[in-house]
Amino acid sequence: MEIDQFSRTRLLFGEEALDSFTKTRIAVIGLGGVGSFAAEALARSGILKMLLVDADRINLSNLNRQLPALLSTLGKYKTEVLRDRLLDINPEMEIDIFTGFCNEHSRGDILKNVDFVVDAIDSLVPKVGLLEDCYRAEIPVISVMGAASRFDPSRIAIADISQTSVCPLARRVRKFLRRRDIHKGITVIYSNEEPIEQFPPEAGTLQDWEGEKGRMRGTLGSVVYLPAIMGMWAAGYVLRKLAGRL
Repeated sequence: MEIDQFSRTRLLFGEEALDSFTKTRIAVIGLGGVGSFAAEALARSGILKMLLVDADRINLSNLNRQLPALLSTLGKYKTEVLRDRLLDINPEMEIDIFTGFCNEHSRGDILKNVDFVVDAIDSLVPKVGLLEDCYRAEIPVISVMGAASRFDPSRIAIADISQTSVCPLARRVRKFLRRRDIHKGITVIYSNEEPIEQFPPEAGTLQDWEGEKGRMRGTLGSVVYLPAIMGMWAAGYVLRKLAGRL
């Protein structure tokens, strides 16, 4: 067998699975601590076609948990930095970027010719809108719930959205999906650890998730390993699904 950068992936998954990886176009939406690790794991596993979606530039607070965040990349768009990083891993990748918000105005274009979606959006209404569109269009999606305000990686789980518990974001996603007559059928990664109280108090509380817009009004504490592990779980779900291992 010829040795190449995917030889060990091929030994584990097999040639047929690796062929599927190269033909599948995956959208990673949200390139923070979760999405950046998911995207890189997919690229290192042989995924060749990817769409990266995020509106934000890299700032100093991203340095503690996001792959594209370096002192040398501060102020640059996450989409552009992560694209260049992934192409440095595999120059044969076909990477499209959308530097903007995934919302009701852009989702139609974003989801064109997409075979699988990794949802790493951290805002409630755009997240639910994306999940509804994927559900209606029968586009496979893995959605990651809240990764902030937690310590214990052993409490991460994967389940249908209808079976989640404890996670405040998952609870609100369930509520909003039910309003759209979607009660199950969306796989999510979430933590059943009770979110910790923030210190200092002005850093934000669970109540900051309330509201129709679903945007946090404060800043929640986080550490690299929780979102990174959840992003890796998301990538693992995609790869196993494509390989027929689920």
